[in-house]
Amino acid sequence: MDAGFVKNLIIKSIKDNGYEFFGDIPLEFSEHADVSSSVAFLIKKENPAEIAKNIAKKIEDNGEFEKIQAQGPFLNFYFSDKTKFEILTEALAGMALKPLQKNSGKTILIDYSSPNIAKPFGVGHLRSTIIGQAIYNLYNFLGYKCIGDNHIGDWGTQFGKLIYQIKTKKIPLESLTIKKLEELYIDFHKQNNDSLEQLARDEFKKLEQGDVENIRIWAECKRISLEEFSRIYDLLGVKIDYDYGESYYNELASHVILELKEKGIAQQSQGAWIVEFPDMPPCVLQKSDGASTYFARDLAAIKFRIEEFNPDIIAYEIGSEQSLYMKQLFATAKMMGIEKDFKHIAHGLIKSKEGKFSTREGNTIHLEDVINEAINRSRELLKDSDVNIDELSKQVGIGAIKYNDLSQDRENDIIFDWDKILNLRGNSGPYIQYAHARILSVLEKAGFFELKDLPNKIEDNESRIISKMFCFPEILKQSADNFAPHTLCNYIFSLAQDFSNFYNQNPIIDASDETIKNFRLAICKATGDIIKISLDILGIEAPGRM
Repeated sequence: MDAGFVKNLIIKSIKDNGYEFFGDIPLEFSEHADVSSSVAFLIKKENPAEIAKNIAKKIEDNGEFEKIQAQGPFLNFYFSDKTKFEILTEALAGMALKPLQKNSGKTILIDYSSPNIAKPFGVGHLRSTIIGQAIYNLYNFLGYKCIGDNHIGDWGTQFGKLIYQIKTKKIPLESLTIKKLEELYIDFHKQNNDSLEQLARDEFKKLEQGDVENIRIWAECKRISLEEFSRIYDLLGVKIDYDYGESYYNELASHVILELKEKGIAQQSQGAWIVEFPDMPPCVLQKSDGASTYFARDLAAIKFRIEEFNPDIIAYEIGSEQSLYMKQLFATAKMMGIEKDFKHIAHGLIKSKEGKFSTREGNTIHLEDVINEAINRSRELLKDSDVNIDELSKQVGIGAIKYNDLSQDRENDIIFDWDKILNLRGNSGPYIQYAHARILSVLEKAGFFELKDLPNKIEDNESRIISKMFCFPEILKQSADNFAPHTLCNYIFSLAQDFSNFYNQNPIIDASDETIKNFRLAICKATGDIIKISLDILGIEAPGRM
């Protein structure tokens, strides 16, 4: 039995009651039942509690449930022991996930990470990188063809600033490092000289026009940066399929600008070309000096992606402060006749206690410093472990960083706090990793087992875990539909807590008879599989021992 079976029962009862409801039936795991639905809230006809009661009365039970009842506005389902055994068997065999994975032929392109070159990877880019990778992994698991594109910021006026600094200070290119490039960028803004801004714009214009020296300087800045990014991605275990930077679309952008002019979508304003909207401020497509903007390059990227990959969904994992910009971008694409399912996966900022991080003001935290600190704290926590401490502390430390971020609602801002972001206890990555390692230890000690028979009695804490197993496919679906990794994190934390209670209260290997032992080992194995699948999706390693 799966979630689809329960949903169909509810749909039939809704129709039998003469109600109308269009959409997906919500199912949740509940403290009060094996599975619950809040669908009564979504039927706009009468009191939700009355609707729930009427739906419960007309649901036909063929023995799958011990009882079905309404509790206020909620529909509660209680599985029979036979059904619980069936759920465990299907979870053990991975059968429950098969219906979810039939998305072959569908393609999603996800634009994520997208750091700016010529500066170290800051903690501010952590969110887009790991949220984007988790969503990529989730959709890939669900059977989509996934394309990850790292739209690196390697073009724009900021490179005019760097070129100006390098040329005026006569800095040899071979002496440049990522740290030196950041210092030059900060120094430019500390000078606080308006005339320098024009000089920087002039240098960027020369770059756009193909000036040999400026291209040589820019290319070296990009090479140094990509080398640095690759090193950080390796540390994080992140691999993005493509890294077409902004510069790739420079020539294509000129064609887009021409197209928008010819179609009358672009309008001239004070020497520049803009796109106007009825309900939003305008966007600049081309500056008065003839230089393209990143808005034009983003439109060029959309056209390229459609021609190259033809995705069903084009998703951007970009900060929520870009919400207006993304609406303008999607609206312009629609004006151009591009009908695609565009999604803005918005995340809140990582802020310092003083406010937003800013490289130009020199108050950013480098991601590598966070990673190293996490690994060092993990090494201290794990110092009594008898396994490879270097490898384990890396797995646990980086897992802690990722889980701390992914377990929070992506739309919320995060205040950067060393103690919180590197918390290795409680609702944390290490807690989940430890639960998985404990399960592997139990299974290793037990050796071969085979689930054959249903025990005479299923304990409450066993039943609770099985109920959560039933909800796992639904959790994956909800996480994907809402682009919400935190939904999956909350689920596996709750599952790990339930397993810990089960482990502490129930003998497993030393169970009173073989049937109970095999049943409990099956619970261990299925729980471990679910945690491992979830950690893989989240991009967090699952150590075999801790």
